[in-house]
Amino acid sequence: MFSHAGLLTGGVAGVAFLASYASAWSLALLFFLLSLPFFGLAWFRLGAEFTLKSFIAVALVSVCTGLAPKVVRFELLNPWVASVLGGCLIGFGLLALLRHRASVGGVNILAQWLQQSKGLSAGKVQLAVDVVVVLAALFVVPPVRVLQSVVGAVAIGAILALNHRPGRYLGV
Repeated sequence: MFSHAGLLTGGVAGVAFLASYASAWSLALLFFLLSLPFFGLAWFRLGAEFTLKSFIAVALVSVCTGLAPKVVRFELLNPWVASVLGGCLIGFGLLALLRHRASVGGVNILAQWLQQSKGLSAGKVQLAVDVVVVLAALFVVPPVRVLQSVVGAVAIGAILALNHRPGRYLGV
């Protein structure tokens, strides 16, 4: 939804969006490649299980992102609806992964580690980074798309901040 509407998100995915909009590179490939360096932090600070689950999640997101345009069409999708609905769906997806000790790489790994080691809210860390990346988009996409992207980032961060707290449900 975000890609079709010309939106982006924060973190590594947002950087991948910006790079794909500014170049001919595939969003799916850029997302996968940019996520790789964060797996060192995951391996040494969050453990092998978290790292392997997260690597599988990143690989699946990359594959699904590459295949989605072949099976799903969004010609009539309003960018404002895409920002809210897409943001909520991304937030719930991230929440499910984080609760099962996995992530989609990049800033999600950093946010999870900061929550576990420093007590910082993963949702607030994610939201702060997302807003910075989305604002950097002013150099690549029209301002209205940046505003719509900020709405999506707020939706993602709100879902995480409200639902991903220490002591809440953690799947095994």
